[in-house]
Amino acid sequence: MWRYLVGGVGALALVGGGVLILGGRTPAGTVLAQAPKAVPATPEPLPERAPEATVKTREEKRFGRYDKDRDGRITRDEYLASRRKAYAKLDSDGDGRLSFEEWSAKTAAKFTGADRDRSGAMDAAEFATTAVKRKPARAKCPPGAPRQEPPEES
Repeated sequence: MWRYLVGGVGALALVGGGVLILGGRTPAGTVLAQAPKAVPATPEPLPERAPEATVKTREEKRFGRYDKDRDGRITRDEYLASRRKAYAKLDSDGDGRLSFEEWSAKTAAKFTGADRDRSGAMDAAEFATTAVKRKPARAKCPPGAPRQEPPEES
């Protein structure tokens, strides 16, 4: 350990001696490079990171999505409008009643698509095709940390 320390101090001493001997002089005929021109300062410094929406702003946006008539109040009909649209999509015959077949139509279609041999039952390979395709979760970063995207899947 001491050898490394003594070697480092010796190297610094050699470099320092070389600077003192040359005294900052350049050999005759050598042209010194000109100092780069100063870059003018920007009128105002750029923020380190983009501003984030505040909780209040997010809540105001959410409120605005529900308040369709923009009267500053959300009625029961406005609040349930998205559910009515989803129900109407499921009620394929439009009778206002949701049968089991209408409710399970998407799942039944998924089963039919996965049952490739049309046997009425799925083997393990067919069942594996019904797995939900999930997006990779984004890591929660502490405030001020640089954002990193998840690795791409191949």
